[in-house]
Amino acid sequence: MPLDLGVVGARTEPWTVEWDSKDALLYALGVGAGAEDPAQELALTTENTEGVAQQVLPTFPVVLGSGGPRLSYGDIDLSKLVHAEQSIVLHRPLPVTGRATMTRGIDGMYDKGSGALVTMSSSLVDAETGEPLADMTNGAFIRGEGGFGGDRSPTETWAVPDREPDAEARQRTRIDQALLYRLSGDRNPLHSDPAFARRGGWPRPILHGLCTFGFVGRALLHAAAGSDPVRFRSMRARFSRPVMPGDELVTRFWFDGTTVLFQTRVGDQVVLDRGVAEVEKDGTT
Repeated sequence: MPLDLGVVGARTEPWTVEWDSKDALLYALGVGAGAEDPAQELALTTENTEGVAQQVLPTFPVVLGSGGPRLSYGDIDLSKLVHAEQSIVLHRPLPVTGRATMTRGIDGMYDKGSGALVTMSSSLVDAETGEPLADMTNGAFIRGEGGFGGDRSPTETWAVPDREPDAEARQRTRIDQALLYRLSGDRNPLHSDPAFARRGGWPRPILHGLCTFGFVGRALLHAAAGSDPVRFRSMRARFSRPVMPGDELVTRFWFDGTTVLFQTRVGDQVVLDRGVAEVEKDGTT
């Protein structure tokens, strides 16, 4: 059995991550900021615009673990691995330049029949003060690794509200979006190497799931949080189908107090599902 079930519960030693203005700008461009109108979203895409202070996208922490220590969960074919789910909880907005300590661990391995779901978590704390910055969880689905008799994973109730959405965002990804996004740290060849993608069963390289997550997080920031990162508190969703570079993302949002439900489609196919976010309505923390 290629999966090593014995690594559940293992965690890395803490390591240091650092970022600066350029890292935050590159990430913002990688998830489409300024693509439709360069004069818009200047707080996310520039550091020297008169009267505009640079801001960091709330979903930026998801790329800060790239290049850090990893826990192997077995001898698997990485071309069969896709991102299945992601969450992020923000304790406060990230500064434009910063230094933090990160840890990562494997929380569970679940038997989904056609494959295995591996769930992981990570935390980010300020290196100087020890104050928490962000907590994240993610799941990786590995096709062909199911059937080992494990639990199928917890389920949660989620349904599309029976009413029209309160807001809708349309975002066109670039045909070279994956090539731009990978510069923020995720160099998985599934998103750039045609031969590697074909080995995994894809006709061409697919877009990073976290790139889609960043696009939708950006839309959520503007639609539900008044473009104010202070009001963006958390976001989670499941990846239901791959997105191809060049696809148009259409996200619908339903507001219920501080809770936002959302779902993203490409054409008539749901690509990001069971979305839930929390925002602050008055900008207080």
